[in-house]
Amino acid sequence: MDLTYPPEAETFRTEIRQWLEANLPEGWFDPGFEQSPSERAEFNRTWTQRLFEGGWICAGWPVEYGGRGLTLIQQVVLAEEFARAGAPLRADFFGDTLVGPTILQWGTEEQKQTFIPGILNGTITWCQGFSEPNSGSDLASLATSAVLDGDEWVINGQKVWTTQAQYADYVFLLARTDPTASLHAGISYLLVPMNQPGIEVRPITQVDGTAEFNEVFFTDARCPAANVVGGVNNGWKVAMTTLGFERGSSATTGYRRFLVEWEEILEAARRHGRTDDRLVRDRLVRAWSKVKVMQVNGYRSLTDALNGTHETLRLGAGNKMFWSETHRDMMELAIDVLGMSGQVLTGTPPTPDAPRRRGRADYPVSDLQASFFFSRSETIWGGTAEIQRNIVGERVLGLPKEPSAR
Repeated sequence: MDLTYPPEAETFRTEIRQWLEANLPEGWFDPGFEQSPSERAEFNRTWTQRLFEGGWICAGWPVEYGGRGLTLIQQVVLAEEFARAGAPLRADFFGDTLVGPTILQWGTEEQKQTFIPGILNGTITWCQGFSEPNSGSDLASLATSAVLDGDEWVINGQKVWTTQAQYADYVFLLARTDPTASLHAGISYLLVPMNQPGIEVRPITQVDGTAEFNEVFFTDARCPAANVVGGVNNGWKVAMTTLGFERGSSATTGYRRFLVEWEEILEAARRHGRTDDRLVRDRLVRAWSKVKVMQVNGYRSLTDALNGTHETLRLGAGNKMFWSETHRDMMELAIDVLGMSGQVLTGTPPTPDAPRRRGRADYPVSDLQASFFFSRSETIWGGTAEIQRNIVGERVLGLPKEPSAR
């Protein structure tokens, strides 16, 4: 693991800092800086355009497709400096991180020209149509079908736990296009318009009042035949690329959100007089040490990628399992520290100038409460903890494969 960045990366770091200092609101870096709700709303309204004009959105993409062609180490430095400044670096997760890079790697030139500009300027929003009611961890068993009818695919089936489906313009969808082929061989990766007859979105209301996830039903929905990414019946390989992008981003900055939450839990422990409890102190120290392990693992993953040592599988499966379970345990600690007050809705109801990040007006959860609920899902999406253990056991440690249920 190498923690020394090359000189050119440090020069680039200086450029980013100077841009941030020139473009963030006056006083941003002063201790105790706060914005009024109206100032924050105005900042949110204009910041994405500033990022776009500065060339920081999807800056690692090739220049010919609107990016800056940044190297991996430059992308890491970019993420680090924005995180250090506490400045939001727009991340349309599904567009910027998942489907955009997938189209750049597998798409035709027509697909790139059609979809990449809309991802960059934020005019096309996306959701991911992979999981189904009976095909989550065993994704290759999916049953949603796509049948070619002239120059269109006709799609029937159901997807579930589909984040942002109620807002998305397109879904990148896995469908079975050859029912006679083996499970992995008969799947295609389609880019399907959401705003059409035959697609019904049903929000799944969570216990905290949010509805970030949805069920999506396809009944003779249609998609242009040209919207297959990577070729017909090659969708499994393309999807594994997408999941690789999901698990490989923000190597050296991903731990920061957990550290911020740990500091909030520590402050809550002080406020509730729990720092004298030896068991609470022990759990706080254990949580802090695991956050530091995440930081070190991020540098290990970055070193692996830079050196091309092909440890990505081992590191990726282990890291995902580790951080998701650590976060779940941390948020259980948060609720324990809050005690009975953690059962009370302590968040602030939204206003027109300051809408809530999560929650409803009649269910104003606090940030720690919202993170507690959300952490339950993190051991599931992107590969369940159980499946990650199978991957580590079978592909990394060489243990016997789990017996098939079929």
